[in-house]
Amino acid sequence: MLLYITLGLLVHFVFFASIFDIYFTSPLVHGMTPQFTPLPPPAKRLMLFVADGLRADKLYELDEDGNSRAPFVRNIIMNEGTWGISHTRVPTESRPGHVAMIAGFYEDVSAVAKGDLRSHIFTESYDASSEDFGAHDVTKLDTWVFDHVKEFFHAARNNQSLFSKVNEDKIVFFLHLLGIDTNGHAHRPSSREYSDNIKLVDKELKEIESTVKDFYGNDGKTAFIFTADHGMTDWGSHGAGHPLETCSPFIAWGAGIRLPQKVSAQKFDDSYLQEWKLENWKRQDINQADVAPLMAALIGVPFPLNSVGIIPVDMLNTSDLFKAESMFTNAVQILEQFKVKMTQKKEATLSFLFTPFKSLSDTKQANILRKARYYIKQKKYDEAVSLCRQLIHLALRGLAYYHTYDRFFLAFNVVLGFVGWTSYASLLIIKSHCNLMRGVSTEAKNPSRLLPCAFGAVGVSVTFFLLIQACPWTYYIYCLLPLPIWYAVLREIPVIQGFVTLLSTFPPRRFLGYLLLFILGVEVLVLSFFYRYMLTAGLVALAAWPFITALWTRAKSISLSWIFFCLLLAVFPLMPVVGRQPDIFLVVGAGLLVLLLSLFVVTSVIKRKDSFINEELVLHLLQMLSIVFSMCVVYSTHNSLLKKQGLPLLNQIVSWTILASSFVMPLLSPPVLFDRLFSILVSSMSTYLLLSTGYEALFPLVLSCLMFVWIHMEQETLQHSVVSCKQKVSTIQFACNTDAAQCRDLCLDDIRRAFFLVFFLVTAFFGTGNIASVNSFDPSSVYCFLTVFSPFKMGALIMWKILIPFVLVMCAFEAVQVTTQLSSKSLFLMVINISDIMALHFFFLIKDYGSWLDIGTSISHYVIVMSMTIFMVFLNCLAQMLTTRKLSLCGRPKSHVI
Repeated sequence: MLLYITLGLLVHFVFFASIFDIYFTSPLVHGMTPQFTPLPPPAKRLMLFVADGLRADKLYELDEDGNSRAPFVRNIIMNEGTWGISHTRVPTESRPGHVAMIAGFYEDVSAVAKGDLRSHIFTESYDASSEDFGAHDVTKLDTWVFDHVKEFFHAARNNQSLFSKVNEDKIVFFLHLLGIDTNGHAHRPSSREYSDNIKLVDKELKEIESTVKDFYGNDGKTAFIFTADHGMTDWGSHGAGHPLETCSPFIAWGAGIRLPQKVSAQKFDDSYLQEWKLENWKRQDINQADVAPLMAALIGVPFPLNSVGIIPVDMLNTSDLFKAESMFTNAVQILEQFKVKMTQKKEATLSFLFTPFKSLSDTKQANILRKARYYIKQKKYDEAVSLCRQLIHLALRGLAYYHTYDRFFLAFNVVLGFVGWTSYASLLIIKSHCNLMRGVSTEAKNPSRLLPCAFGAVGVSVTFFLLIQACPWTYYIYCLLPLPIWYAVLREIPVIQGFVTLLSTFPPRRFLGYLLLFILGVEVLVLSFFYRYMLTAGLVALAAWPFITALWTRAKSISLSWIFFCLLLAVFPLMPVVGRQPDIFLVVGAGLLVLLLSLFVVTSVIKRKDSFINEELVLHLLQMLSIVFSMCVVYSTHNSLLKKQGLPLLNQIVSWTILASSFVMPLLSPPVLFDRLFSILVSSMSTYLLLSTGYEALFPLVLSCLMFVWIHMEQETLQHSVVSCKQKVSTIQFACNTDAAQCRDLCLDDIRRAFFLVFFLVTAFFGTGNIASVNSFDPSSVYCFLTVFSPFKMGALIMWKILIPFVLVMCAFEAVQVTTQLSSKSLFLMVINISDIMALHFFFLIKDYGSWLDIGTSISHYVIVMSMTIFMVFLNCLAQMLTTRKLSLCGRPKSHVI
């Protein structure tokens, strides 16, 4: 079993990593010649202001009184410069945004992480602890930046060395303003704090512009750009592709920037212009990567080598010759990338297999460049600009073509491995529990010797094919991994034959009915990733389960409980995503419900005449006390942050103590099924309350109630099964080895149980919000533990909040395995198979076209399903530990048997 789990994990890690080789490979190429505009630039220096997390609508719109939140910026739009929306790409995070603006390409994480700071870059920043979501006034993050810039210019007047450096040409001043983003996370973009921060930045912008102009003697050689790295959702988060996240403001003015243009009509699909009262001032939208070539042209530096941005020449206030030369330089710079990429791919591919990008042949490249140069000489600048723009679009298409050249080849091999693994896992289950090998001759059981020889020959051929093409080492894994998997499948030909024979005895209509039901169930799971209400539909369908079986007549009270909790849980997917409507009183209410339930359990413990009643009673009282502490901490922390008094130290200590104790408390409870599961629930709830902001605090409680009923329902299904005796749930104990004496043949109910587990896991994941997108993560969930920005700690806490419902479901599944007396290995393999079928479904749904919201969502769905499959192995181990291990209070050994 351990060997199989290890191999399974390895295979799934390969499948998981394949997505990064297929869709997330580095866009960077090397060996290009730097290109720059061969004319004097309009500016000597440039100031780039990036307001982190600033939404375009919040900057441009008028407030309720009809006044602008940013009067200085609005004055620039109407009298001094040009404006528009900068469209970002996913992930809408700070570092990718900065890379796109400054380097002109959309970040590959592994490549950007290798960057360095050279000696001619001067940086100054505040300590990370200053980014405190619970601070009284986080606008100090921005005033710190502006104050230090003013001090910098003041110091330069009295420092000759610094003065000479600042007066050099081709200088960029980069000001990163983090206050707006921090206020957005802490208070939401609709808050007064967010709006006040915009007003402060606007006021400081005016002062900085005045300071810079005075320092340089109003020489008119400074260009200014004000933009944002990303936007923010209404609920204060970002990372995905929602328009509120991808639409950031862009304003440019100063040297080389065109003055405002008044127009009578503009063609945009949105209604922003009317809402912002800016319909008469020409709006010019750009892609975020276009900022890099614009800045390069303004100050006369070479265009970034890997930039895919297109210079917005309509924003330039320069001669037509400068615009044409800049666009020509831009075209040559992108064409250089295309040539290098094509050469690399051609050299690494066999000549008879290489398929070039036919839309941009060598002849066509030369003709377009020659024609563009001719237009420039003939002073036909508009024609030259248009032709260069056409060449850029062709080169970008060619770059994308060669970047994804091996995509189909890799995807085919991954799918081949997926199908092979799923088939092999299914055969293992059938072979172990269906007794299909009875009566099969020894010769039939032993595969032909030709089989390993044939697969060995194929493996050598594939290796040689990859070797002569100098393919990366990962290609060998993706191409060779399916071979041993399919070899293992074909070794089980007798099992396949026996299974086909068994199916032939099954009534066709019944078989088709079960198959269609299974397909429908999988499709519901897949659709639930896109539409949460599909979980509601699924739970309503599950509520009808007792009516289509004998359970309704045999166990009416349990069936009614099943129906009630299924319908109650079905309400949660219809609720708003967590974090968008916080309500601390619902969190306290959930705590009170847990306390009431605990009091009921304590009462039943007191009534029992058990020799260890004191130890069990103390444990229950300690867990109830932790629930009370959690409620108090949540309430007091909420009030403290509302008053902007920060996170109290005592609350922080209590929160971390409760978190640590929640891992130990369940291990002190008796290993009796009900007692242990209830202890796990109460301990988990004490932590979950601290991580909750609204109705989601009720979710684990309702989910656990349904899990308790599920265990009883499965126990009832054994009434007419092959199992001779049926224990009472109250007497069943978790055992360290559930497989030792429990082995029976599979039945259709086991497939249903595996499907139920996958459905409940998906419900646990999406029940309180579509966290398939990064923007659903709400940092306010961790404010009881810390408010100072710490991505790793916050990420770990949010991840544990996500995993708590998973753990509850997996622990209940452990109980189901014990009550149904089936090998945990077989049930678990069925669960993995269903998950793999879903993953293969999402693999085919991955797209790299359409809106960035669609692209990011399609990729994240596959990553989530694969992560869930891998995590299930670890969650299964964690659930086994929580349910089977036993610690004794005060070090007393366990000495009783129930």
